[in-house]
Amino acid sequence: MNKQDYIEGAEKALLHTYNRFPLVLDHGEGVYLYDTDGKKYLDFAAGIAVQALGYGNKEYNQALKDQIDKLLHTSNLYYNVPTMEAAQKALKASGMDRIFFTNSGTEAIEGAIKAAKKYAYTRDGHAGHEIIAMNHSFHGRSIGALSVTGNMHYQEPFGPLLPGVKFADYNDLESVKAQITDKTCAIIMETVQGEGGIYPAEPEFIEGVRKLCDENDILLILDEIQCGMGRTGKMFAWQHYHVKPDIMTSAKALGCGVPVGAFLMTQKVADKSLAPGDHGTTYGGNPFVGAAVSKVFDLFEELHVIDHVNEIAPYLEQKLDELVAKYPCLTAHRGKGLMQGVECQIPVGQVSAKALENGLILITAGSNVLRFVPPLVIEKEHVDEMIQKLELTLDQLA
Repeated sequence: MNKQDYIEGAEKALLHTYNRFPLVLDHGEGVYLYDTDGKKYLDFAAGIAVQALGYGNKEYNQALKDQIDKLLHTSNLYYNVPTMEAAQKALKASGMDRIFFTNSGTEAIEGAIKAAKKYAYTRDGHAGHEIIAMNHSFHGRSIGALSVTGNMHYQEPFGPLLPGVKFADYNDLESVKAQITDKTCAIIMETVQGEGGIYPAEPEFIEGVRKLCDENDILLILDEIQCGMGRTGKMFAWQHYHVKPDIMTSAKALGCGVPVGAFLMTQKVADKSLAPGDHGTTYGGNPFVGAAVSKVFDLFEELHVIDHVNEIAPYLEQKLDELVAKYPCLTAHRGKGLMQGVECQIPVGQVSAKALENGLILITAGSNVLRFVPPLVIEKEHVDEMIQKLELTLDQLA
């Protein structure tokens, strides 16, 4: 079949919940993707911040092949070795005490919400607690995750949502204080807001939120699904601030391509929250994804991925600053590590579509931000190539 046949077949079979680009991807190599016509694309999206190691890493692939030949699934009625190894490595990297593996980031958020509510129930002896979330946040598409996502566009058709959720403004500590009551059990936020436009937490804000939580026995839930796993130059973005969460969510680059997420917590929360029968999953943490997560942590260490991010990120930031200075349609640049955003006055959907024609995969965030979340193994030459392709795109649109 040719490309159009594939696209038409997909449109007839798949539920139309995505406005996909007219691109049928076939395989990847390094930081490049290739479509079914053989065209090559420089990937600065990494499957939405998933493919931290790029494509075709032989050691990663071999670990998955070996596990396929050994054991794919057992359920959580039994133990399995790969997931135990993955758990130990994740806890060591995060400094957390307990972990629960899920199938996605959204499921990790669901588990974090349940843990926070159960913690408060155990503490107070009753339900009916409230959660404070952030405006312009994004935590997922399920009803629970959607309830703490601060965007009416996503929420409106699906109400009524989870009750007892209040919204504050990100990086505005006073707005958080104003929402706290004796019913508040948790404050949930992204350490770096992603879909909302690439906004890192300001130190005073995240430190202040941590202090409010400590003073009121409120749990701090930090969503590290997109900004975690080395993307900002630390294994987890909150480590820049030395502000440890009570519960943390992870996914995306945690498995570098396999569908896996996790929520992690301190022992204090574990002792007073989810107990046998409170939560579960059939597939979560099965041997296959356990082998993937375990190998990801090994490769991060062997390849010095975080050191590499800290070497490449300043160069990317410099080049993006130069780009903003050169083009009047680009008005601001912000980000952390290899999670960067540039505000653009040209409709960003047009920019990403034209960039695709020029062999560059680039995604957006919010209504006016170009998002740069490439594989963490990019080199300076790839930054230069991206800039060249983006300049060509902007010149064509202008």
